[in-house]
Amino acid sequence: MAAAADHLIEARWVIPVDPPRAVLQDHTVVVAGERILEVLPAQTARDRYPAVRRTELPGHALIPGLINLHTHAAMTLMRGLADDRALMDWLQNHIWPTEQRHVSEAFVHDGTLLACAEMLRGGITCFNDMYFFPGAAGRATLAAGMRAALGIIAIEMPSVYAADAQDYLSKGLSTRDDLKGEPLLSFCIAPHAPYTVSDKTFERIAMLQGELDLPLHIHVHETRGEIEESLARHGVRPLARLQRLGLVDANLIAVHAVHLTEQESALLAEKGCHIAHCPSSNLKLASGFEPPSRLLKAGVNVALGTDGAASNNRLDLFTEMRIASLIAKGAASDPTTLPAHEVLEMATVRAARALGLDSQIGTLTPGKLADIAAVNFDALELAPCYDPLSHLVYAAGREHVSHVWVSGETLLENGTLTRIDAREVAAKAAYWKAKIRG
Repeated sequence: MAAAADHLIEARWVIPVDPPRAVLQDHTVVVAGERILEVLPAQTARDRYPAVRRTELPGHALIPGLINLHTHAAMTLMRGLADDRALMDWLQNHIWPTEQRHVSEAFVHDGTLLACAEMLRGGITCFNDMYFFPGAAGRATLAAGMRAALGIIAIEMPSVYAADAQDYLSKGLSTRDDLKGEPLLSFCIAPHAPYTVSDKTFERIAMLQGELDLPLHIHVHETRGEIEESLARHGVRPLARLQRLGLVDANLIAVHAVHLTEQESALLAEKGCHIAHCPSSNLKLASGFEPPSRLLKAGVNVALGTDGAASNNRLDLFTEMRIASLIAKGAASDPTTLPAHEVLEMATVRAARALGLDSQIGTLTPGKLADIAAVNFDALELAPCYDPLSHLVYAAGREHVSHVWVSGETLLENGTLTRIDAREVAAKAAYWKAKIRG
């Protein structure tokens, strides 16, 4: 007798990511409760489960829900606020002053909900966040039905959220205690960057790491100026400083990491570290660019992030996949570099691995949680389709995402959000724009 099933999702193609390059034609993902029960040929699934609800997507590809490895979700409310500026000018003269005046629990809740709406509409089902008031971000994420890793942030700069680095950590740990029973939420320790965090705070973080064994989410080697400052103040490059403080290990998610020596790349590989590669933000801020193919060949786990919408200005992993692959090819003068299946891994299972969630999400594998996105290939601009895997990276965009499920729940159906009131979210965005401009 067949096991119980709740939902059959039929598609022209199923791209499970594991095994790599696999494209299953006319297949069905069978969902039971929150999890994937089986992946079967469509007719076999119909015969085995004749009375089970079906969603038929005859022109679509099913992929694992995309995972955004680096965001500042609430910064959607500052999208386009200060474009075409260098990183430190952007931060010190525009972003940080705006945050000091306007960031609050309400700001973070509303901005995160706006980010969740944008990400769900683009097939993203999980994101790794670093921002103030993580409890407010967590509540917005739960309201949206998404999955998130929330940052227990640390920075020496005082804010309306916390007075100093120890206060940030204390409040973040309290938020973790409050929300750790929520299955959609996990946590990272998220010090902002070596240039904004003291040795004393890093020593406290190293102790917490020993106790909690959480991912460490931090900006590292984002600009040449950051490295020069570290050499002047500490006598070593930022990564060497983190290593000296005991923070370079398999928990490390180094964000950006666009200025690495070969020795530093080898160190990250040896220690089992991860990199959140954010190509659009790196290019837009002209911070630098590290082709991920070199790091992948060195053995570093590289995944994709968007960064915040204030510096990107899109929370769009389809764009990140395409840009990452194209620039890697150009940098290597080799069109075979970073092929479509590898860059899709960077947006799915590699990101899950960095968060310690790869046993639960990142591939369409029986037993894993049913975090799934459907991409509609019937659009005229996607015709004809010879290879749906390459189409995902080089032709399709987030506008072609039609359905999204998280833990088996439908959060986007035929392009319409099921939990989030789009008009209400848009009205909140307009309110915050008026307040910031006012």
